[in-house]
Amino acid sequence: MFYAAARLYVLPNLGRWSFQAVMLPILLLHSFRHLGLMFLAPGVTHPGMPAQFAYPAALGDLLAALLAFASLVAIVRRHRAARALVWAFNVEGTLDLLAANVLATVFGAPAYMGAAYWIPAFWVPALLVTHYITFLVLLEDRKGTG
Repeated sequence: MFYAAARLYVLPNLGRWSFQAVMLPILLLHSFRHLGLMFLAPGVTHPGMPAQFAYPAALGDLLAALLAFASLVAIVRRHRAARALVWAFNVEGTLDLLAANVLATVFGAPAYMGAAYWIPAFWVPALLVTHYITFLVLLEDRKGTG
């Protein structure tokens, strides 16, 4: 559904929207990736959550959130490092999600998700779609837009 929404509302307008207009809502969304730390919170997941999944997923999400927020600040301030920060955020954030999917499967993490089940069920698809959009924006020729 997130891709359908992006296909209907975002992708047709990418050429008309500035780098800042596209990136700010995406980076705000990803700034909430600290929620991945829930995999380490007692009571949120069931006892026995595999540490081989929980720690890399949680810390990878936290790093993505920090990079997203740093990118957001750089874009708002029109800092010359903005585009490089967005690249760093997008590559790290995408690789984190892919690694978390592999680690969850290999170590059987879904059985221990508990209240955190909504993260892979709802949050991760939205994040993957916005990473895709970010790659499209970064690969476009947008001179003078950040």
